[in-house]
Amino acid sequence: MWKRWPGSISIGGSSAPAPPEFEHDVSWLWPLGWTTTAFAAATLGALALRRVLLAARPRWASPEAVSATVDALRGPSLWWCVVVGLYVANEIAEDYALLPQRWHRLLVVGVNIAFVLSVTVTLASLAGSLVSRAAEQRLIGGAVTGLAQTVSRVVVLVVGILVLLSTLGVQVTPILTTLGIGGVAVALALQDTLSNLFAGIHLLADSPLRVGDHVKVGSNVEGFVIDVGWRSTRIRALSNDIVVVPNLVVARETITNYDLPDRRGAFRLRISVDVTADPDAVDKALRDEIDVASGKIPGLLSLPAPSVTRLFGGEGSLDFAVSYHVAEMTDRFRVQHELRRRVLERLQREDIAMRASARVA
Repeated sequence: MWKRWPGSISIGGSSAPAPPEFEHDVSWLWPLGWTTTAFAAATLGALALRRVLLAARPRWASPEAVSATVDALRGPSLWWCVVVGLYVANEIAEDYALLPQRWHRLLVVGVNIAFVLSVTVTLASLAGSLVSRAAEQRLIGGAVTGLAQTVSRVVVLVVGILVLLSTLGVQVTPILTTLGIGGVAVALALQDTLSNLFAGIHLLADSPLRVGDHVKVGSNVEGFVIDVGWRSTRIRALSNDIVVVPNLVVARETITNYDLPDRRGAFRLRISVDVTADPDAVDKALRDEIDVASGKIPGLLSLPAPSVTRLFGGEGSLDFAVSYHVAEMTDRFRVQHELRRRVLERLQREDIAMRASARVA
């Protein structure tokens, strides 16, 4: 709608009507434009600061930690830049009263909730990544396990939720009290599950085994540790099967870790020959053969050097022991086979009669 000004305008002695005026109020355009400009400027400034921070490479931080931090912050930091712009724009809009006061409060609460949640999720993800990378580099004693990452993430998430509730004015103490009372009932209902969970935490803290270690649990399960989860430990057996063992069983059983303190293993091959054989000839034949074999059998270590020991013979036999070391426990079967074959062939060439077949002690 248009309206005319009262009266008229005199031009050259004649009167003309006044120019029309738009009847709607446009005074809100300036505050809106200023608010939009402030939002864009704050967002762009935050984006520029984000780019500088992500490109920074502190000298005191390891490359792995920097890479994990950048990967965790790259996505959420975009949202944080937008949050900064919204916060600045909301403050300016509140000064010009562009929106009802209630809307301003709701917007502030929404921005705060989104910001705290995004920071919490980001820190949880970053904590899991740093724990994994630190364990892979053996910077911490724990294993690289799903349980370690899960525990670190859950701790950060719980702290973040408590901070959010406190920011919103919610009393945290009654909630913690209620959770404590309810936790007793949950603990009774999930006794076995919680036993495995805490057994897994114990394995993680004590570190009797690590992911990738060659272990033997009890007397039946032997293989390589794949993962220590919140309920069970997964072991890839030497037959390439996956054995799932509850954490509580692993914690109770005797654990033999063939990779600690290192991967070398010591073994002994027992040789029994006829009692009429010449002990010195047998000793020389065994020493000569193991000296040659130590440089030809893959996995057989030359240091510590293999040795031959005379044992107390049984009835009608002379017993000798060939002691040797292998590079890894997985080499023991191949080394035993090759060493046994070479020893038997050498004794046959020397016409030394066997009292019994060679056996491993």
